[in-house]
Amino acid sequence: MQSTPHANRLQIGLFGARNTGKSSLLNSIVRENIATVSNIPGTTTDPVKKAAELPNLGAVLFWDTAGFDDEGTLGALRVEKTADAAKSIDISLVFFDENSFENTVDFLPKLKNSKKIAVINKIDERKDGGKALAAKIIEKTGLNPIFVSARTKEGIDKLLEEMLRLMPEDFERASITGNLVKENDAVLLVMPQDKAAPKGRLILPQVQTIRDILDKGAVSMCVTAERLEGALKILKNPPNLIITDSQVFKKVAELKPKETPLTSFSILFGNYKGDIGYFVESAKKMLELKKDARILIAEACAHRPLEEDIGQVKIPKLLRKKLGEEIKIEFVSGRDFPNDLKGYDLIIHCGACMFNRRYVLSRVQAARAANIPMTNYGVAIAALSGILDKVTIPKF
Repeated sequence: MQSTPHANRLQIGLFGARNTGKSSLLNSIVRENIATVSNIPGTTTDPVKKAAELPNLGAVLFWDTAGFDDEGTLGALRVEKTADAAKSIDISLVFFDENSFENTVDFLPKLKNSKKIAVINKIDERKDGGKALAAKIIEKTGLNPIFVSARTKEGIDKLLEEMLRLMPEDFERASITGNLVKENDAVLLVMPQDKAAPKGRLILPQVQTIRDILDKGAVSMCVTAERLEGALKILKNPPNLIITDSQVFKKVAELKPKETPLTSFSILFGNYKGDIGYFVESAKKMLELKKDARILIAEACAHRPLEEDIGQVKIPKLLRKKLGEEIKIEFVSGRDFPNDLKGYDLIIHCGACMFNRRYVLSRVQAARAANIPMTNYGVAIAALSGILDKVTIPKF
């Protein structure tokens, strides 16, 4: 509760063949033995994450990945996880050495969505300081490598400077509420506390939205759906905006003042994390699906569904009511997501507060490439409730 959520941090990935010193360099950068180091190839298995605060870069999350030249059945699974991790990365540190040069070059297309920095490690052990390898890297990739030594810490400051230079401008949206909230606005948040909400705490999208409103110098007021009508009577003037949990969209739409714009936490995060235009366009196509449609519902959080679960209970109920009982609905959670999307007629994604924007956009990109409509919880519920035209969509 006192640190920046992982999804809001600059994501930095360490990629390379086994035994190129990825874990050693990570330990040197963060000045902590967070990653296990060994001369035995393949020591790092699943990606290891380390949150850190770095000068000028601020809050970052390092991903130390398994070598993409790993072998055997388990090795193939590790390489698969390395490739999946690449979808979240803003800046990739790519470790080159002579023995795995071609493998490294072949892996570069998987890092196409991130800024790349070529790294030559262990320069304290190289006779020519890595100059011959550097010339080869420049010729084949166009990347100018940074020379470093995890043992002596030489070159680490230069590496940090290069990361700062390449920091993507869009790695984090400027604001969750976008253009919907300005200084001195009164914003009413409708937040039903269902069984999925952690005891004694608010869920992450609610907390982050409240903070965003406060940072803008606006007034934040919170109420449950049952107290909404009473709260509106207490207020001298109608609020400038109402943000609701998508589950009570229809009820709030009926009770809100006509002049007050209405949106939801999920719609705000659809814009903050993903492609809200595509989500709205896809939601309209959802209403035209046939009764034998195959729909994938993707949830960022891996949790056991409860009777009030929005993704696995409430949305399927709305879909079947609108499209018919014959529709086929499948579920995935966490980082599980099909590599092959063919056969699906629609994807409905949660607000994705647990994912960073680059990873969400990689899923949107996959859906677009497969020509499959993709929307999110808030937009889908608004459309299925017949109030999408009454909902305000944020812009930046």
